[in-house]
Amino acid sequence: MEFSALTAISPIDGRYHNKTDSLRPIFSEFGLFRFRVQVEIEWLKALAEHADISEVAKFSAESISILDGIKDNFSVADAEAIKEIEKTTNHDVKAVEYFIRDKIQDNASLKPASQFIHFACTSEDINNLSHALMLKEARETVLLPKLNELISVLLSLSNDYAAIPMLCRTHGQTASPTTLGKELVVYVHRLSRQLAQLEKIKLLGKMNGAVGNFNAHLSAYPDLDWMTLSKDFVEGLELDWNPHTTQIESHDYMAEYFHVLSRINTILIDFNRDIWSYISLGYFRLKLKKGEIGSSTMPHKVNPIDFENAEGNLGLANGIFEHLAQKLPISRWQRDLTDSTVLRNMGVGVAHTLIAFDSSLKGLSKLDINADVLNQDLEQSWEVLAEPIQTVMRRYGIDNAYEQLKELTRGQNINQETLRVFIEQLEIPDGAKTILLKLTPQNYTGNAEAQVTLFSK
Repeated sequence: MEFSALTAISPIDGRYHNKTDSLRPIFSEFGLFRFRVQVEIEWLKALAEHADISEVAKFSAESISILDGIKDNFSVADAEAIKEIEKTTNHDVKAVEYFIRDKIQDNASLKPASQFIHFACTSEDINNLSHALMLKEARETVLLPKLNELISVLLSLSNDYAAIPMLCRTHGQTASPTTLGKELVVYVHRLSRQLAQLEKIKLLGKMNGAVGNFNAHLSAYPDLDWMTLSKDFVEGLELDWNPHTTQIESHDYMAEYFHVLSRINTILIDFNRDIWSYISLGYFRLKLKKGEIGSSTMPHKVNPIDFENAEGNLGLANGIFEHLAQKLPISRWQRDLTDSTVLRNMGVGVAHTLIAFDSSLKGLSKLDINADVLNQDLEQSWEVLAEPIQTVMRRYGIDNAYEQLKELTRGQNINQETLRVFIEQLEIPDGAKTILLKLTPQNYTGNAEAQVTLFSK
């Protein structure tokens, strides 16, 4: 069967293929080849630049331009050429080496350097740097911009709704009121903390040979400071150097990367479930889209499908991230291949995360606040003012304040008049009575509005 979005096994490349286009140049096999070519060429340039490696003549500006063109203009046709070579080598990294060698064979200046392509490298030298560059590009060009967009939308909504009172529910029961904006800013704060941690994660790389000791390097050039050359090379790729490894870079930073993504996703699961519940309560209406159907049998329905889609994809992403974080830092002795297939699925977790971010944003764009329902819910919940009344009673030394309000309110139908009569008979200062009598479920929101303003400064 011919491959297409309709015949794809994974919905990432099928139903949701248009939502993950930005990840294809990064996490596809094409992307892996692209980064491998970049690392191989930059390594060759670094060797040619080193004065103590006289066997490779320093490259001219023209030669450097040719080499840079190979990596900067890497195409799907180039990736297909590497796959064709791999049919013979049965080794994908070696196929990249031969691809670059073929590219420069007809150039008299570059051909003599062809034996220094992949010089003293183990495949993992190339792969670990390629994977780090994948995660770097995904973080900088996709994840951080999209997460910042989501946080920005939530912050804007929190400011819009900063003063709109809303009944809280703790344990699913009526509780002290808040404002809708303040509840949203809680998520802005939580996500912002994790975003800062994602930004700070150092992406590590190594370039030190078959078991991490520069064995082959020192055999060929025993007097060369390979540690410094390795450090400079890795940092030249805008990665952080890991000086102490086995054959593989230890992947601890990857666990950190995937764990912070998992925490972001967990916060968003919490958020999506809360919004879903507020829609169910009627606090939000969903904007109607002409022609869209909510149920195949119930014509009246408009379902919160975007928040449900987001929750499902976030869960899938976290399942993948959890396995990546647990598996990748573990390798038998100096190297085993169990990480190889696992690493090829990094993009799957990121793709489900991206789909969820977009679904959350789409869902938020459909929300219309239903102020009447919010107010009605508050108006039917005068019992929540038992908290401030008993607290003020305690201040002025009235015995059994909590118990008196418990007797008055628990299981009873309470309204404004009930509380007015109770407050009037209290032996507390008139000023305190005045304050309590002015309280309503709508204005008993503490500093909720101020918290939004404070965060936005």
